[in-house]
Amino acid sequence: MLQYSSVGRSGLKVSSLGLGCNNFGMKIDQAAATEVVDAALDAGITLFDTADIYAKGQSEELLGKALGGRRDDVVIASKFGAPIAPGPYGGGSSRRHIIRACEDSLRRLGTDYIDLYYQHYPDPETPIDETLHAMDDLVRAGKVRYTAASNLAAWQLADAVHVGRANSLGQFLAVQAEWNLLTRDAERELVPAAAQFGVGVIPYFPLASGLLTGKYRQGADYPEGSRLASLPYFTSVATPENFAAVERLRKVADNAGLTMVGAALSWLAAQPTVPSVLVGATSAAQVAANAEALTELTPDLLAAIESAAAGS
Repeated sequence: MLQYSSVGRSGLKVSSLGLGCNNFGMKIDQAAATEVVDAALDAGITLFDTADIYAKGQSEELLGKALGGRRDDVVIASKFGAPIAPGPYGGGSSRRHIIRACEDSLRRLGTDYIDLYYQHYPDPETPIDETLHAMDDLVRAGKVRYTAASNLAAWQLADAVHVGRANSLGQFLAVQAEWNLLTRDAERELVPAAAQFGVGVIPYFPLASGLLTGKYRQGADYPEGSRLASLPYFTSVATPENFAAVERLRKVADNAGLTMVGAALSWLAAQPTVPSVLVGATSAAQVAANAEALTELTPDLLAAIESAAAGS
């Protein structure tokens, strides 16, 4: 059953499982996206995560249409900053780009506010105070409710927090990071920094590009149509070490009566800094299965999962 908790040090509550909408417009059309959104709402999911770069804006358009009159029942997260057009003005975190990007996202989403607005990537060419001032102005104008960032290093998060405090600006409420049982770099510095500053950590790629679903076997062909079969970019996760970890995790999950997906998602959801885990889907059945797989883990089971992932 899904739980609802606050994002960082705030009153904004979200479901423990969030729907990543990056498949909208790339893998599925409007009809399928609407079915996925309907299933997510039926399962109790309230966080819907998209970005202006996903399918060149189509993800936002499809999400907005799928939600329709239910927009106020959910939390919409979107992002700016990734290059969406060629030339020097097609991306980045300058005031000029942020204001325009927000207006464009609002139009595509068919709404007059974004609940959680992310800087998608750090921008080394724009001072962080310029970015924070522009985002704060959007909050004051009522077009954005809360601000956040994605793909930051711990020092960049700390810098943003200190600059924001020094200038009496709103603080980043959340940070998105790649985090799962096989990819745990975030735990070294980013997660402790987020805990120190009261920032929620929202993991993406929680199933390690599908490896933690258990559907891949070392030495066997990847299933037709799967991410690893169709998108070579993601195959770097398919290492002998990771396959060995998957088999250890499979045994723990089987002994506990859990699916691999359930073990992976529930472990992340149990982390103190995590208010929600983002999972993409291409069908209503997939959404329902992910939601049903989420469960509360005992301390002993959490420890067993940790041990299996680490190989200890």
